[in-house]
Amino acid sequence: MHAARVWFPVLVAIVLLLIPRPAAAQEDYRIGLIAKSQSNPVFQAARVGAVDAARDLGRKHGIRVEIDWRTPNDEDAQKQADYIEQLVVAGVDGIAISCSDATKVTRSIDDAVGSGVVVVCFDSDAPRSKRMCFHGVDDLECGRRVMQELADVLGETRGRIAVLAGNQNAPNLQKRVRGVMEELAKHPRLTLADVYYHKETAQDAAARVEEVQTLNPDIVGWAMVGGWPLFSDALLKWEPGKVKIVAVDALPPQLKYLEKGVADVLLAQDVYRWGYRSTELLIDKLHENRDPASEKDISELIRVTRSNVSEFGRNWDKWLRDVD
Repeated sequence: MHAARVWFPVLVAIVLLLIPRPAAAQEDYRIGLIAKSQSNPVFQAARVGAVDAARDLGRKHGIRVEIDWRTPNDEDAQKQADYIEQLVVAGVDGIAISCSDATKVTRSIDDAVGSGVVVVCFDSDAPRSKRMCFHGVDDLECGRRVMQELADVLGETRGRIAVLAGNQNAPNLQKRVRGVMEELAKHPRLTLADVYYHKETAQDAAARVEEVQTLNPDIVGWAMVGGWPLFSDALLKWEPGKVKIVAVDALPPQLKYLEKGVADVLLAQDVYRWGYRSTELLIDKLHENRDPASEKDISELIRVTRSNVSEFGRNWDKWLRDVD
């Protein structure tokens, strides 16, 4: 009896040692962040969002999260594909990417996932890839909203409208254009001049708009599925109200167009949250093995007009700070 009492605790200890235990959660995570271009402020804000998420999630979970920013100076889908491969070799745990051209990055995304890296897309998706999910606006609905707002500010005006569409290969912009077209069909008093594409820089976009408007002075409104020309001051000389403008995004340079009455409505994407939410989705999966609720994590547009432009503008003090 005495011997049994002596050996029982030993047997219990042995059994406990033999029971499989869950592996300890990882404590350090490295996230690659690949945007379309460093020259576009929306992606600078996304980077700040990712850095803030890394800090906040690190405190929340008692872990360390590092953001590895690898983004071409100007749009280049092949460089994005190269960056994905470089990040995999560097041993990142996750990647968040805004795809300039889904066809050129899908294979690299799939290879990364095959190597055990979790990938999410933000802003511009690669829907046929093996990425875990997409975070951003519903691009089809975004295009519809742009056209709805333009039709509203034009009121009973009849005439032709133009669509400014950026990079012809960007899947998110293709969907927005389709949304504009679907909504335009509901407004028979308005007809389409054309859809105009350009490089996604402020200078190229502004030059394109001015060229088109000069050649087509009967254009009464612009549906801009991105706000590229309003990142420069080139169109501020336009007479307020003469040509109606509704554009996506509401960056500091664009806000001047609302204040002066040259633009009528800006539909702001929460570009800071692109980076914040993408990092959050990745850490949820990597650290807690929690899948997103849906393959599409949709972000709502924020309507900015002359009445709320000052209030909205204060966000940029946080969103565009230096994180280097």
